[in-house]
Amino acid sequence: MNRVFFGSVATMTGCIIGAGILAIPYVVMKAGFWTGIAVILVIGIVALIIHLLEGEIGLRSKKCGQLVTYADQYLGKKGKYLMFVAMMIGVYGSLVAYTLGVAQSLTSIFGGWFMLWAVIFYGMMAILVFGNLKVLEESELCMEIVKLVVFVLILAALFNSHHFTSARFTGFDVTNVFIPYGVLLFACLGTAAVPEVRQELKRCARLTKKVIIWGSVIPVIVYLLFTIAVVGVSGELTSEVATISIAQLVGGAGFILLHVFAILAMASSFVALAYALKDVFKTDFKMTNIKAWVITMLVPAIILLLGVESFVKTLDITGTFAGGLVGIIIILIHSYSKKFGDRKPEYVINIPHWGYAILISMFVAGMIYELMRFIS
Repeated sequence: MNRVFFGSVATMTGCIIGAGILAIPYVVMKAGFWTGIAVILVIGIVALIIHLLEGEIGLRSKKCGQLVTYADQYLGKKGKYLMFVAMMIGVYGSLVAYTLGVAQSLTSIFGGWFMLWAVIFYGMMAILVFGNLKVLEESELCMEIVKLVVFVLILAALFNSHHFTSARFTGFDVTNVFIPYGVLLFACLGTAAVPEVRQELKRCARLTKKVIIWGSVIPVIVYLLFTIAVVGVSGELTSEVATISIAQLVGGAGFILLHVFAILAMASSFVALAYALKDVFKTDFKMTNIKAWVITMLVPAIILLLGVESFVKTLDITGTFAGGLVGIIIILIHSYSKKFGDRKPEYVINIPHWGYAILISMFVAGMIYELMRFIS
């Protein structure tokens, strides 16, 4: 039971803690430190609620599947294809961002051609994604253990650095709340991982709620600690990929550790998200493993070859639109599953209609803000 529990938590945290963590200190500094911290907490709570709603949806259905499956079951074909489009945008945007981030880290460590490192990383991840659920669980658990050890060492080094000072923890402006919104929504939402957790816990469904809570809370704690440590050391010098500016200040072993953490964080999320999309193609569109794998891996590769370069912008747009749309659809599915579910769930989340309205309004407001910023 313990191995199943920890393996499932690792799958969820591995999916959530990815490229987003590296961009959080940068957007927090842009918004004002305390503004950013407040938004981390709020988005963290919202993400936990969405994950719990999604977990209940899965437990109310006899058939295990991805969100596309449940959208089809409860919202019909239109809901299915809308969820599919949202999921594709989210996963493809994520895979592009992860590849950009890892390539930057590898270039900082070894030098050489940025695009070559992107191709090498992408090829290695493609091999892992070709595997089955067992490969996913084992790879996630191994990467999460190593990532945890490296993260603890990094925090110890940063908090004990002579560069660290609490004097950099300043700034609160309520008008800046949407500056870190997209990146934080991207960083906190792990909706693609919840169905994987449901499959891993087929014989231990009673653990689902506990796994989702731990799998949602751990990333928020990690983000808070990492943001405090990074901002305390680099302040206004914080770069888009936080580990790059920090590594330059710390140097030595810290330089390597920071980049190793960045690579592991993005690699673990890459595998989990790509596998989730591949599973949608196989389960909901009845494709063979090879065909599903090719379609999953081909589109991000084309986007990368077209010359996309902005790490934070990719996260911001992906989080705001894909994350917001997926969140809204999950809320709608949850309301219908309470009436039309074909299985008694192991737990129930009761949210009043006004609660649904507040969540949907937040997602819509974020998309409107991002759209207006893009137009202007």
